[in-house]
Amino acid sequence: MKFDLHTHYYPEVFFDQIRARGGEFAFGKDPTGRTIIKYKGARFFGITPPMTDPKLRLEAMDAVGIDVQVVSLSTPNVFFAEAKDQAAVARMVNNAYAELIATYPTRFKGFASIPMDDPDAALRELERALDDLKLNGVVLLSNIGGKALTDPAYRPFFEEANRRKLCIFIHPMLPANPEAYQEFVLGPILGFPSDTALATARLCYSGMLRDLPHIRWIIGHAGGVIPWLMERMDNGFRDFAECREFIDELPSVYLKKLYYDTVTFSPHTLNMLRDQVGTDHMVMGSDHPHLLGNIERAVSSIEALTIPEREKAQIFSGTALSILNNV
Repeated sequence: MKFDLHTHYYPEVFFDQIRARGGEFAFGKDPTGRTIIKYKGARFFGITPPMTDPKLRLEAMDAVGIDVQVVSLSTPNVFFAEAKDQAAVARMVNNAYAELIATYPTRFKGFASIPMDDPDAALRELERALDDLKLNGVVLLSNIGGKALTDPAYRPFFEEANRRKLCIFIHPMLPANPEAYQEFVLGPILGFPSDTALATARLCYSGMLRDLPHIRWIIGHAGGVIPWLMERMDNGFRDFAECREFIDELPSVYLKKLYYDTVTFSPHTLNMLRDQVGTDHMVMGSDHPHLLGNIERAVSSIEALTIPEREKAQIFSGTALSILNNV
């Protein structure tokens, strides 16, 4: 079995919602004529046909032997909308995911989107998504309108997530000040992994990973730059009192308990990640059908690793089956 945990599906009405009330999110065209979305002028999203077409997705999955895709909304998720409107967008998307899964029950699962800026609605939608729609976890962004996931307003949600042993996929958002990333499509190339690392470091140093140990966090794009900075974060703990205020152990102790997808497609990086966290903390991801993603390399990069077949099977499906909700 092969489970793809980092893959994105969008009902058409989602794009209509961004057009209607996107605020600082605007549609445009790239030099090839492809429709793109920008945030404060920085490109981060290019629209491709399989994003809205399940049949095209199934063709791509079958071509490379992927059995199940766990679909989610990428950036900007529901956070282009004002707080009062996020719940309606989240319900619309989560309902569309439930319909997709009902149509293709053996091929798709889904991560729910949550209206985090409406705390009461966030808890209600979490309950509905898991208990009624039977979705398999939640997708959140590395920052929400510039606010860190460690913001106290979000704490009740994460406490409930911890009680439920929730699987949470952290997908990057452009940094809060994206102006530096306007050239050369630097937003998704560099901004995404940088903001992922920032979010993960905050979760660690703030004590959230210590205090809420039952949440099953999946960190996108192989952790951003966290694998390279893990020792540096440990050194910060050793050298700076501020980095010891809320945690009792080296950051690497907490970081190795997280789960990391394989959206890097680099054998060197995947081997390093395996050495750091083990294949029981790695899940396959493709970022299909986004640009920079690659559904074929998602599979071939794992198959090419010179590791035991049982470890490849762990990455392909074993870890996923151990952490997803409602499986």
